[in-house]
Amino acid sequence: MTSSTAGNPQTTMDHAGTIKAGALRQAVAESFDQTISQLKDLVAIPGIAWPSFDPAPLNRSADAVAGLVRASGFDDVRILRCDKEDGTPGGPAVVARRPAAEGKPTVLLYAHHDVQPTGDLALWETEPFTAVERDGRLFGRGAADDKAGILAHIAAYSAVTRVLGDELGLGVTFFFEGEEEAGSPTFRQFLETHRELLRADVIVVADSSNWKVGVPALTTSLRGLVDGTIEVRVLDHAVHSGMFGGPVLDAPTLLARLIATLHDDEGSVAIEGLVGRDDVAVDLTEEEYRADASVLDGVKLAGTGSIASRMWTKPALSIIGFDAPAVDVASNTLLPRARAKFSLRLAPGQDPAAAMDAVRRHVESHAPFGAQVVFTPGESGNSFLTDTSSKAAAAAMWALGEAWGVPAVEMGIGGSIPFIADLTELYPDVQILVTGVEDPDSRAHSANESLHLGDFRNAIVAEALLLARLNEEGAA
Repeated sequence: MTSSTAGNPQTTMDHAGTIKAGALRQAVAESFDQTISQLKDLVAIPGIAWPSFDPAPLNRSADAVAGLVRASGFDDVRILRCDKEDGTPGGPAVVARRPAAEGKPTVLLYAHHDVQPTGDLALWETEPFTAVERDGRLFGRGAADDKAGILAHIAAYSAVTRVLGDELGLGVTFFFEGEEEAGSPTFRQFLETHRELLRADVIVVADSSNWKVGVPALTTSLRGLVDGTIEVRVLDHAVHSGMFGGPVLDAPTLLARLIATLHDDEGSVAIEGLVGRDDVAVDLTEEEYRADASVLDGVKLAGTGSIASRMWTKPALSIIGFDAPAVDVASNTLLPRARAKFSLRLAPGQDPAAAMDAVRRHVESHAPFGAQVVFTPGESGNSFLTDTSSKAAAAAMWALGEAWGVPAVEMGIGGSIPFIADLTELYPDVQILVTGVEDPDSRAHSANESLHLGDFRNAIVAEALLLARLNEEGAA
């Protein structure tokens, strides 16, 4: 992974002149207020794809997005879905297609319109589903992740069509998923069902982040993911802690001891068989990381090597759930069983199946005090690496630098987008670009999610430039 400039001055000037960069920037600026208004309207719809939520708002969200797509000039706009394994319908996806002219490539523009639940409302400073502008940012659930991605695609396409008119022969497909935050349970089936409809030469996934406010980035690596549960059993049933406590340790205590073996004394993942490396070219300072991650004073950072490698190119394991009685209802008994859910982020290049087996071997071989350990594998997803030598990646780096006026960087993201593996498997020759509108303070998935409006406008300009360049030069 390397940092990269936006191109030498002569190259940038040549492309900007040919591709009408000034006119595209002006077109984006002229419609930006309308774009923000449209984004606010989308934020107001609480479309959550989780099974425990009412599906009606999610359907309204799809209808609203489809309306925006039609207004941008698409005639072929569909709301499609596939059924889940249990027969219930999957989330509604909005798909629209403009066929390519002879000899021109097709670009698929992906984002998702469903959002995360709000979590604890007491932590929000504003109403989650009422978008509020403050200090150059737009606050609200989905304002950044990922309704802004949808509006970036629509606004960029609209700017290109206004400026290029009949010169635009590029094929463009919008694919706005409706269940990404619920784990994309029907994504693979959806791709297989609509394989030809979604076929493209370049795919732009607008669901990532920039390096920092004012500095654009192309996300060139994503970690993979495996998760599952670890259960410890020590007794056939609960017993009185006063009468029997001492000779046997309760299940939560033993589970805690087992969990402690998952990391070494430095805080690095201690599971044998996992890959990782420290070869990033851009990095955060410890102070920047502490501020971005809201680390409390006095808490020592875990792991070794650069901060960026610990987030992007090394494994990271978290315990994200723990089954035990709540403190307020706890009784004086030795608990016979305890269970925890783990989430393991995988370095690029790690085989998820091998990683899952490595976790299983570790927990079974580290059973404390001979406790029974039951390992149950969960979901898994592959990592991703961009072919940075591709023509599309070079065009994206140029467009980002041109839009922001500063060199773009190639960066990793510690998170996972498992469906990208499905895209690469079904479309092995496609060039995938992962872009985004977020920044380190966007707080996606958390309370007070927000979007930096200046960077949002730049992201729209960058995508308009990218589309214009692919229209002129192709993707091959």
